[in-house]
Amino acid sequence: MALPFFMAHTVMLNSALDLLPDYPFPRLRALLDCHPLAQELEPLHMSIGEPKHKAPSLVDEILQKQAGNWGSYPPVLGTPDLRQAMTDWLKGRYNLTDEDIDANQHVLPVVGTREALFQVGSLTIDQQKNTQKPVVLIPNPFYQVYAGAAVMSRAEPVYMPATKDINFQPDLEAITPKTFERTALMYLCSPGNPQGSVAPLGYLKKAIGLAREYGFVLVIDECYAEIYDQTPPPGALEACKALGEGFDNVLVFHSLSKRSNVPGLRSGFIAGDEKLIAAFAHLRNYGGATMPAPIMAVSAALWREEQHVTKNRKLYKAKFDLADHYFADYPGYKRPEGGFFLWLEVGNGEKAALKLWKEGGIRVLPGSYLSADDPKTDNPGERYIRVALVHDLETTDKALKTIKAILTP
Repeated sequence: MALPFFMAHTVMLNSALDLLPDYPFPRLRALLDCHPLAQELEPLHMSIGEPKHKAPSLVDEILQKQAGNWGSYPPVLGTPDLRQAMTDWLKGRYNLTDEDIDANQHVLPVVGTREALFQVGSLTIDQQKNTQKPVVLIPNPFYQVYAGAAVMSRAEPVYMPATKDINFQPDLEAITPKTFERTALMYLCSPGNPQGSVAPLGYLKKAIGLAREYGFVLVIDECYAEIYDQTPPPGALEACKALGEGFDNVLVFHSLSKRSNVPGLRSGFIAGDEKLIAAFAHLRNYGGATMPAPIMAVSAALWREEQHVTKNRKLYKAKFDLADHYFADYPGYKRPEGGFFLWLEVGNGEKAALKLWKEGGIRVLPGSYLSADDPKTDNPGERYIRVALVHDLETTDKALKTIKAILTP
């Protein structure tokens, strides 16, 4: 007997989905959730980079004033006021001038940076590069979205080890010319997630020079740029200015999530090469979410207000002082230059994460869940755990003390 029409056909999915690396947090649930906590333990989540500091009061104040402005479709390009606020912040932060950067050409608001970091693959990756399958260069460990962009665009992800012996930034000299000739897109992150390493200005200039020499797009994820320990991290647009050749081949990504403790606002921007910005805006007309008008108003105000950022940075610095107190004598410990993660060397990240959960109720992320296996060396994240120092000072103090006690033989 013939099957009904609706039963005779199987839904076909994009086969590239099978090539996506496993996302870290489902893996973490599979590792930990089969181990119920003892009754006396209160779970503490330090696995996710979700800021817990209080958001600035102006967020609620402006949203209340903007309550009547939810009823219109927002423009993909954002409001002129928002683009100007973002541009003014870039000028102040990276010593740019009106001659260097223009709000109408070089800046594009986005709804959070994760979506845009993924979508940049569709913008930049063609079917071939120099008659070969294109390559996307990705630091290893890495933010999984980078790999997703490569895989779903049918490019080959090539992982660049970022280990402590090279200050946790990829060794650009180790990449062969043959690989660069196939490269369509390179991701870098500074300060790095998860290691907290900062790329020096000379390193950024080197990466920009390679992008221009070999004709690929360089994406610098600078979402942690305002959380730093001592010195403001240099930025890629600053490096472009030092080179004196405009922003060609370069896009930077910034967000309010970490800077202003508003991850739920989903507000960020990209900036750089005006040709890429125009093309990105064109692409986003078809597949990009746009920021509602009230959130644009809040975002503009946050980019213009610096006191809350300074206060936020001091809170993180105090927590890294606590980390120094507990782990200064711990083998392999390194205070990060930026961001809000501890990248703690523990021997085996999975075993350490499971031990911390079962004995302390503390949830951290094994480093191997943020990195890819390397055929030439060990997985660069296997020996580490990532600990997000996002809670208040008292909670962090107690947690770090517990982590040290459980991990110390």
